[in-house]
Amino acid sequence: MFECRHQPIVLQDTAIAALAEAYGQPHRAYHTATHIAEVLGWYDRVADDVGWAAPVDVYLAIVFHDAIYVAGAKDNEARSAAWARVEGCSDRTAEMIELTARHGGLVPGDVDDETARFLDCDMAILGSDPPAFAAYDAAIAIEYRAVPVEAYRAGRRAFLAGVLAKPRIFLSDYFHNRLDAAARANLAAALTT
Repeated sequence: MFECRHQPIVLQDTAIAALAEAYGQPHRAYHTATHIAEVLGWYDRVADDVGWAAPVDVYLAIVFHDAIYVAGAKDNEARSAAWARVEGCSDRTAEMIELTARHGGLVPGDVDDETARFLDCDMAILGSDPPAFAAYDAAIAIEYRAVPVEAYRAGRRAFLAGVLAKPRIFLSDYFHNRLDAAARANLAAALTT
């Protein structure tokens, strides 16, 4: 679990067990170990194509970024970053995790290239093939099942429309060039339903 081809560090068994338990919580439908594996797949692609200057920091940010997840909670990212710090992760790793709270609110230049690629790895699902995007969208709805349906739909539409309206969905050129068109098509389709 939490493995990839360019894995720069091996986690302690206790950390792996605790993370596996967290990502396996029954209230999660999207923010699971499967999501982490998908993000690590992008980590490997970036490693192959352009490399990572701080591969350990980025790898750990990926593994811990959704360690704490309660749909709608405002402190998931801060609590995940705090957990990463307890496990001995760097301040840089924790800062990257905290920045995931600002998905959709950052623009290119707000963060360095490495952080931009990390954040884009997490958002790459937006540019996936339409069935994968639809599965992601449905899983997010499941995670928010405690929210009244109309309130959820309004909030989700606002988020998706806000992302679609941005001149750039992805912060890095790497992801912008590869996924922008597909992400825009997925978001537009989701907004018509």
